[in-house]
Amino acid sequence: MSHLDHPFEAGLDRTGANYVPLTPASFLAGAAASYGAKVAVIDGERRLTYGALYARCRRLASALRGRGIGRLDTVAILASNIPEMIEAHYAVPMAGAVLNPLNTRLDAATIAFSLDHGRAKVLLIDAEYAGLVAEALRHVRRRPLVVGIPLPGEGEAGIGDLTYDALLAEGDPDFAWEGPADEWQSLCLLYTSGTTGDPKGVVYSHRGAYLQALGNAVTFGLNADSVYLWTLPMFHCNGWSYPWAVVAAGGTQVCLRKVEPAAIFRLIADHRVTHLCGAPIVLSMIAHAPEEVRVPFSHAVVRCATGGAAPSSTILRTMEELGFKVTHLYGATECYGPGTASLFQPDWAALPTEERYGRMARQGVALATLGSVMVADPETGQPVPQDGASLGEIMMRGNTVMKGYLANPAATEATLRDGWYRTGDLAVWHADGAVEVRDRSKDIIISGGENISSLELEEVLTRHPAVMLAAVVARPDPTWGETPCAFVELKPGVGTPTDDEVIAFCRERMARFKVPKAVVFGPLPKTSTGKIQKFVLREQARSL
Repeated sequence: MSHLDHPFEAGLDRTGANYVPLTPASFLAGAAASYGAKVAVIDGERRLTYGALYARCRRLASALRGRGIGRLDTVAILASNIPEMIEAHYAVPMAGAVLNPLNTRLDAATIAFSLDHGRAKVLLIDAEYAGLVAEALRHVRRRPLVVGIPLPGEGEAGIGDLTYDALLAEGDPDFAWEGPADEWQSLCLLYTSGTTGDPKGVVYSHRGAYLQALGNAVTFGLNADSVYLWTLPMFHCNGWSYPWAVVAAGGTQVCLRKVEPAAIFRLIADHRVTHLCGAPIVLSMIAHAPEEVRVPFSHAVVRCATGGAAPSSTILRTMEELGFKVTHLYGATECYGPGTASLFQPDWAALPTEERYGRMARQGVALATLGSVMVADPETGQPVPQDGASLGEIMMRGNTVMKGYLANPAATEATLRDGWYRTGDLAVWHADGAVEVRDRSKDIIISGGENISSLELEEVLTRHPAVMLAAVVARPDPTWGETPCAFVELKPGVGTPTDDEVIAFCRERMARFKVPKAVVFGPLPKTSTGKIQKFVLREQARSL
């Protein structure tokens, strides 16, 4: 009997009644129906209810359609964490187009490359970046329609063919938008900040974004009472999907243009913030904020998700003392942001302090919506033993892995290989299923034939009472091949320790061959999302 003739198959077909392609745009329609009068977005003195937000998004989608934007056309946006950025995450998909959030810290030439490579037909531009965009537009091959978003209290944006409000006025607040016919349809385009060559354009689907939003909402405990503070750039992996996740839960989003400790503490207290995300550098800013800017809050413990690098035990301890509960996430642009989470287990509470923090700093287990994660031999693709010692590469598969790189089949094939997304991160696999990153494959230091984890050494360095941030890279050595070189950023207001003092501190806490042979003090170079730029430090180390 053919499977099509089986009782569980025959006559049980997909119809409009029982199958609707997934799209994150549907979250806003549902929230507007359920929480229409509730405040959805807070931006300074400005408030948008769910009803108003939905109407504005439908206006924008309608206006884009009226301007000739249709299925799979690209709409780029360069903006801070402002309400219009949230609106673009709904309106552009409602129009059937592809959203391309651009990194606000890029140079003009890279922005021009992204606009051309992504074939942007419209560019929404926050007036704060008018000068940058004006320079970028001088380099593009195809100039998009430029829509300026004025600064608060200003009517003109200083750049653009028309203003954002003028574009909204062209649209219909009752626009009858439709979701994609196929949930595999491309939804977003995100450019990775490559260290060499042109950036690669990561493509997301409607299905992947929908599932990633729900996975993060469940993992992070979002609900209708949640108040989410935007300390993570929305251009970075679509803000880890939280423009959609918070709306799916019916919560409230609080916008923040610039990440400053004083503003963070004030907004937490004023709006009873319950959740925020950020790279470890954001946690470091909060943890080391001067006493005079720390506004007390007592409404709840603030849940804080961090990723990009493992938080140090020092940061975890300080954040707990300040009233934050930290969850460590791990992922990449290629997997819609977070792919795994270190989920706190009840028995960890009884562990010695340093061991507990060590468990919390692991990269953890797969989000429920990912599919699966494993640590495997990069050559054979076979899983390594779950013994917490055997080294392998983290690999992922599932619905929240990218479709691929735009117009770059070679890079796509190299990254999505043999049914797995190859992350390039080296890790061990523990018996409880948790993965623990030991290093990027390019960051592992091989000294005299011994592997040295830069992450392990960085953890030890950040325990020093004067150290705020640390990064370790390989330095060429004529005898050992490579030796560790430590770059250290000190806490504000502390005296500078000597090289010998820092080296002695490390020698007391780890094997001698792992101890740095050189220490450099000063500010560490960082990306716009707070990641330390080790490729810059490697060049410096070679010249020492």
